[in-house]
Amino acid sequence: MASDHLPAVVSPYGPYAGMGLHVHDLTIRGHHGETLVAADEAEAVLRILGDERTRRVARLGRMYALSSLGRLDEALLVGEELVAEPSHLTGPRTTDAKILADTGRMLIQVGRVDDGLHHLARALTILDAVPRKSLRYFSAMASLADSARAADLFELAEVAMLNAIDAFDSPDDLYRSSAELQYAELLLEWALRLEQIGCHEEAAVLVHKSVALLQYWTGRAIDSPLGAALLAVGHAKTGRHDEATAVVDRMLTTVRASGRHHEARLLHLAHGLSLRAAGELRAARREFLAALELCVLPAQSLLFQYELSLTATLESPGEATRTVLDALHSHIRVLWRLRLDRRTMLQQAYRRVELEAARSSADHAAASDALTGLGNRRLFDLRIAAVAGCGTLLLIDVDRFKDINDQFSHGVGDRVLVEIAAVLRAHCRHDEVAIRFGGDEFAMFLDTSELEGRQIAERIRQVILARDWSAIAPGLRVTLSMGLAACRPGESGRDLYDRADARLYAAKRAGRNRLAAA
Repeated sequence: MASDHLPAVVSPYGPYAGMGLHVHDLTIRGHHGETLVAADEAEAVLRILGDERTRRVARLGRMYALSSLGRLDEALLVGEELVAEPSHLTGPRTTDAKILADTGRMLIQVGRVDDGLHHLARALTILDAVPRKSLRYFSAMASLADSARAADLFELAEVAMLNAIDAFDSPDDLYRSSAELQYAELLLEWALRLEQIGCHEEAAVLVHKSVALLQYWTGRAIDSPLGAALLAVGHAKTGRHDEATAVVDRMLTTVRASGRHHEARLLHLAHGLSLRAAGELRAARREFLAALELCVLPAQSLLFQYELSLTATLESPGEATRTVLDALHSHIRVLWRLRLDRRTMLQQAYRRVELEAARSSADHAAASDALTGLGNRRLFDLRIAAVAGCGTLLLIDVDRFKDINDQFSHGVGDRVLVEIAAVLRAHCRHDEVAIRFGGDEFAMFLDTSELEGRQIAERIRQVILARDWSAIAPGLRVTLSMGLAACRPGESGRDLYDRADARLYAAKRAGRNRLAAA
């Protein structure tokens, strides 16, 4: 792998972040087929390198590409796997928010609206509490806007997009163009929906705003098939039919051949609108039907069904076609009113997430030691009561801790406890926990065999022994005594504790600064 993928400093995305971000850059430009190839290569290499965080970034790019190609079931599977991953792999919180928003969008698109809005609410609560001037915030807000748009919450989507665009003082053109093209698409879709319910003046304002953005970025020669396809629709809606047709003639065959169905639908829409304006109704109908055949989601289909019904009333005026169009109008108005229900559902989901977070925070505080941040005696009692015949318990005492307090002060003693706590925390894996359950008494619940537990305990003892404690107080020396016991099948937590405690005292009687185990 090329050396330019090796960063000078470790990125929060992972040590080989360039490989994952390359996958993202391809999908941002709309090159979804190339994205999948790049994701295959990056994920294979990153798995070998052991860089799970950057592999996560590459999988996120894969999810976008699959979604854009209409392979929604595959994309949703990736999204739900990413959401469910353990916290030590997740990286920056803004990336977690982005994944929640993207997965929420796909859940909404497949009809799981409650689940999708809950994901959206979780993303909102994270983004309320993170720094706003960063690429990660920019990207997460853009995903939030997409999710809100999928739920027809256009007002929330616009706020999110404006926050995304405002995330940088001088952002990179690739990312800013991506956000502003996304904003232009939002405005265009919003306008089309407003037209369907008869709000033509509001729709026209949004169309002109969208076209202005699209023309700006087209003028800067940004490589975006999506931007060009959106501009073709904008030209068709503003009466510039020759320009719309020129874009269609230049792009449609290539876009369809490459499997970019979203861009192809937009080009068919632009062509159909231009043909209908010229009175070529049969040809316009063919374009709308071609677009309809490429639709994956009901929300996509509705747009072209509306255009087909409108074209039919012009092609075959009469009571029958008028009745069909009126019925479709009624259905569209009902769907539009459902937006209010979804807004209420989102508010309720947001409140639930806030309450869950507050409850979790209170539970964490109640089970945490104020000095070290480790678990406290309450958590120890809960964990020892839940022991179910597996795992290993390590008990730790600081040798002659009273002498440290008496000779150096209680302040120095507190610093020693905090330093030891940091070492214990660093040796905990997912679902393992370190606890301070007495003055200088610590415990670790390890998800290991006794042999692995001995290795971990010995590493901890050696780290503490080798530390330069004189930096805290000249002459200070700190050692640990340890007792280890692996849970036996059917053994109670109390019996496990008694065995570990007996070994701890055996270590002390043998001279301290040692581990006693079976």
